[in-house]
Amino acid sequence: MIEIGKTLVSDELLEEHFVCDLQKCKGECCIAGDYGAPLDKSELKEIEKYYPFVKDMLPSKAQKSIEKQGLYLKDDEDEWVTPLVDGVGECAFTIFEGGIAKCSFEKAYYDGTIPWKKPVSCHLYPVRIRKLRNYEAVNYDRWDVCAPACKLGKSLKVPVYKFLKESLTRKYGEEWYKELEIAADLLKEAKAAEKEKKATKK
Repeated sequence: MIEIGKTLVSDELLEEHFVCDLQKCKGECCIAGDYGAPLDKSELKEIEKYYPFVKDMLPSKAQKSIEKQGLYLKDDEDEWVTPLVDGVGECAFTIFEGGIAKCSFEKAYYDGTIPWKKPVSCHLYPVRIRKLRNYEAVNYDRWDVCAPACKLGKSLKVPVYKFLKESLTRKYGEEWYKELEIAADLLKEAKAAEKEKKATKK
């Protein structure tokens, strides 16, 4: 665990590998799960503001689910999340392109229609943030639907923290990310030294 400011970062962000492989997973993270995407309280206004720009992209059943449940709701742990289609399906803000599930907000962002990309929890995945008393725990979340991403990341030798540079910087800022990079380099050096030491003893 690495302490940076008011965060505790799991070593797995530096040691594990990950690169989304949408052609393999088909955006399953937008579909699977018992709840929608976790939302920061500040993001509720963003969703209210930009929903009119994505509404017409959504299937009618998604629009009806939003009308029934609202643009956001509380889960069993009293945390804000996005609604699911019919309360059990994909995230209600999901669209499908070429059989791949994608975020309607993200599409609008890349189309230049809105300046907000998508909920930060989606942008950060496979990282999940857990709020502690005085810190935020920044953890790597293992999910079998992301097996193709783990395989691709390993083949490309891209660690989780590098794949998530944009989203981690969005969440915590550039200085925080620079400290994370330094920590990654130090960890790599320490492991190399340990490996060399063991080899010398043989």
